[in-house]
Parts: sequence; structure tokens; C-alpha cells
Amino acid sequence: MAPAVRTETEDGVRSIILCRPGEYNTITPQLRDELAAAVDEADADPDVRVMLLRAEGRAFCAGYGLDWSTELQADERAWDSARDYRLLSTFVDVYLKLWYAAKPTVAAVQGWCIAGGTDLVLCTDLIVAGEGATFGYPPARVWGVPTTPMWVYRLGFEQTKRYLLTGDEIPARRAAEIGLICECVPDEDLLAHATGLARRMAMLPGNQLEMLKLMCNQTAENMGLRSATTLGRLFDGVARHTQEGQDFVARSREVGFRQAVRDRDDPFGDYGSRTR
Repeated sequence: MAPAVRTETEDGVRSIILCRPGEYNTITPQLRDELAAAVDEADADPDVRVMLLRAEGRAFCAGYGLDWSTELQADERAWDSARDYRLLSTFVDVYLKLWYAAKPTVAAVQGWCIAGGTDLVLCTDLIVAGEGATFGYPPARVWGVPTTPMWVYRLGFEQTKRYLLTGDEIPARRAAEIGLICECVPDEDLLAHATGLARRMAMLPGNQLEMLKLMCNQTAENMGLRSATTLGRLFDGVARHTQEGQDFVARSREVGFRQAVRDRDDPFGDYGSRTR
């Protein structure tokens, strides 16, 4: 089986690279497990001061692989909410490794970063995106709820509600304007810019970086990060098992998940539906 994640190290920066470009780096159990191992290894390596999360191909991450996840739900005899929560936690706990890692984490985002891809990337400390990148949470329209409250911490209440209550896509430049991401740069400069930022951070002593990150992140803990994440995991399971969620799964089995997603997004004219 080909690896889903590979790593490189240079100048104190560990690049953790999603390498499923043909599948838009969609999230699978294999990617989850390999990402967890890569983050743990980087955090334990004394030669690493900063982690840089990036991806091969045209998309950073187009969310969960709907082929296996819709089939998993379709094969359920009955929804076991506790089992569902435990399964989803195996993914969310990996994303949160990027947040709780002692060392700073930077993401370089190109192309699509949507749905579960935002669950992942918003747990990094800083996000740099190419101007052609697109963010958003289209499952807000049916079949999903963000599994962490990172949208609220980055955007505040008004902008979070603006984009989650519609599921609208967010172009990279707009994402930078409203604070969802740190910076937006020309696509051709993305890798060099993000790598340069990570290396610039790595010039600081490792203990300084760890203390500064912990001090900043503790504010989110004081605001209830863990309890809100618990709610997100529970509600995501509920959203996937409402009547509308079950209808979405049934539709995906009937016409394929790509067409089911188009049916969801066509009325809004965005994401893949915009280019049709």
C-alpha cells in the first residue's frame, strides 16, 4: 500500500506531506494513522523545532473520503451514538495533535481545503494559503457539523455564523481578510513563503517556541475548547443520522457520492457546482 503521508526535515523544520494527490488528499483511516505517527515523531525529535503541514497535488484536502465513509454509514444496522463518537474521536484526536503538540505547526494550503479538511487544518497554529485556495464547510448544508470549535476561535461569532449557516465557500483572499488564515500569497510562492516562515520561526530557541505557543493556546482552553470539541463530535454524528443525512447517504448509493454532493451544492452555485 502506498504511503498517505511522507516527511522531510531541513533547517529545524519537519515537513509532513499528505501524498494522496490523485484522491485530493481526502481523509482515510490510513492517512489518519500515518499523520498521527508523523506528528508524534516530529514533536519528540530534538532536531525539529517547527512542523510544516503541506500536501501534494492540486488540493490540500477535500475532506473525508466519501466513498468509504458513506458506505460505512450505509452498512450500519442501527446507529450506535457511543460507537460513532469513539470512531470520530480517532480522527479528531489526530487533528488536535497539531494543536496540542509542544512545537508550532504551520500549514501551506493550495486548492480545495473543505469539509473535514478544515477540521484538520484549523488545528494548526498558522495557515498560509495560495491565492487559488478555497476553504469552506459544505457539509453544514447536510450531513455534518465541524468537529472542533476552531472556526469560532479564528473568526469570532459573526463571521463563523455567516459561513457555517450557509456552508458558503471562502476564497483564500477573503479567508485572510476575515482572519480564518494568516496569509494569502501567489500560488507560485506558496511553498517558498510557508517554508521561509517556518524556518524563520525555527531560528528561535525551541523552549521559547514551546512556551509562546502554550501561552497563546491556553486562552482557548480557558474559553472551553475541550467541551466545545466534545459537542462538535456529538453533533456531527447526529447530523449524519438525521432524516436528511440518511437521505444523502441513500442518494450517494443511488447515483454516486460525487453526484450527491453536486445535488447538495447546485442550488448554491459554489464549490464543484460553480464550474459546471
